[in-house]
Amino acid sequence: MSHADTPVKVPLVTEPMGILGSLGAARRNVLSIIPELATRQPMVSGRTGKRWHMVMDPGAIREMLLERVDTYPKSMVTKNLLKPAIGESLFIAEGAHWRWQRRTAAPVFSHRNVMNLAPIMTAAAQRSADRVAQAGPRAIDMAADMVRTTFDVIADVTFSGDGMFDADAVHRGIDAYISEAGKISLLDVLGAPDWVPRPGRLIFSRNAVGEMRRIADEAIEARRQRGPEGVPDLLDLLMDGEDPKTKRQMNTAELRDNLLTFIVAGHETTALTLGWSLYLCAFDQSVQDRARAELRAVCGEGPVTGEHVEKLPFMRQIIDEALRLYPPAGMVSRTAMANDTLCGREIRKGDTVILPIYALHRHHMLWDDPDAFRPDRFADRKAVERYAYLPFGDGPRICIGASFALQEAVIILGTLLNRFRFTPVAGRDPDPVMILTLRPEGGVWLEAEPVSTPQPASVA
Repeated sequence: MSHADTPVKVPLVTEPMGILGSLGAARRNVLSIIPELATRQPMVSGRTGKRWHMVMDPGAIREMLLERVDTYPKSMVTKNLLKPAIGESLFIAEGAHWRWQRRTAAPVFSHRNVMNLAPIMTAAAQRSADRVAQAGPRAIDMAADMVRTTFDVIADVTFSGDGMFDADAVHRGIDAYISEAGKISLLDVLGAPDWVPRPGRLIFSRNAVGEMRRIADEAIEARRQRGPEGVPDLLDLLMDGEDPKTKRQMNTAELRDNLLTFIVAGHETTALTLGWSLYLCAFDQSVQDRARAELRAVCGEGPVTGEHVEKLPFMRQIIDEALRLYPPAGMVSRTAMANDTLCGREIRKGDTVILPIYALHRHHMLWDDPDAFRPDRFADRKAVERYAYLPFGDGPRICIGASFALQEAVIILGTLLNRFRFTPVAGRDPDPVMILTLRPEGGVWLEAEPVSTPQPASVA
C-alpha cells in the first residue's frame, strides 16, 4: 500500500536502539520506541536500564487489567508526574481510597446525567461551527479549535459558567503543566538511571498548578455558599455524591482534585479524538459523504442533540476508528508488584510492564489491514475482541467518563460535518507525536466549505 492510501502513522523501530538512542527518540515521541515487532507478536521484552515487557496479547492484558489489578498498579512514574496537579484523585489513588471515590463518582456519569448535559455540548459545537464559518475560505487548524471547544464544554459542565471560575487561567495552567511534565516522564517510563539529567523538575509548573488549584477551591467554596441552580452540573453532582457503603462525602480538596482530573482528562483527550476524526474524514471523502447522509436523515440541517446520538451509529463508528488509529493514551505503563507469568514469560517483581495501546490497535494478528481507516470495522461491536481495543482502558479502572466523551464527540463532529465539507491542505499532514497524549503535531489544517445554511440554534 502506498503512503497515500493510509493515514499518517508513527514510524516504529526495526533495530534495537540502546539506552541513549531510546531516550533521544522518546523525548521526541514516546511511541517511536515501540519496536515494529510489537505489531506482530504477543509480547516483546528487553532491558533499558530496567527490565521491561510490552504486552499485546488480549488474554494477558485481560489478566493485568481485570484479574490481577493489584499486581499491576499504575507505575510510580505516572503517579509522581500527575500528583502535583491532581492529588490523590480517582486517576491516581489505589486500593480502598480509590474504591470509595469511584463509588461516589460513578453515579455522576449515569446516562441520565450525561444526557442532561448534552445541550451544553450542542451549544459549544454550534459556536465552533460559527468560528469555522467566520474563518471563511482560509484553512483552519481544527485541532486547536477542538481544544477550545471541548474546554468550553468541560468548563460549563463542571462549573456551569460560574462567574467565579476563571476557565482561561485553568486552561493555561493545565497546558503549562502537561508540556513540562511530559518532558521528564519518558526518562522515568524507560527506567532511565538517575545519572541521566532530567530537565528542570516542574519548577515552572508548580506556579501554574498552584494557581489552578486555588481557582478551583474558590469556585467550590462559592458553590457551597450559593447552592445549586438549574440543571445540576458535575460540581453539584459530586458535592451531592456519597459513597453508598460508608456514606462518606468528598471534602473540598477531594472535590477539587477530582474536578481537575475531569478537566485535564476530559477535555484534551476528547479534543484529540475530534481533531484526528476530522483529519480522517478529510482524508477519506467517501466516509464523510456517508456520515453527512446519516446526519441529514436524522437531524436535517439542524444541530445535533443528545437525543440524536443513539441514532447516529456511523458517526460513532468514525470516532471508534479514530480512537483505534490514534488512541489518546497510546502507551500505558504498570509496575509489577510480584513475580508473575504472562504469555508463558517470566515477569519479575519491579519489572516495567507496558501496554503499547498504539501497537495493540494496529496489531496484524488482531486487525485486518490495521493501518487502514475503515469505520466499518465497528459496525458489529461484538465482533471486536474486547481486550484488543482499549481506548478507555478496561477492568475496574475503565475511564469513568467514556460515555460522556463519546456523546460529546458525536455531537461536535456531527454538527461540524453537517455544516461543512472538510478537505486536507496539501503538504500539511499532522505528525502523530505522543508526549503525555497522542497529539497531531503541527495541527490538523483543513479547508471547510459550507454545505448548508446554519439553522438558528434551538438550544441556549
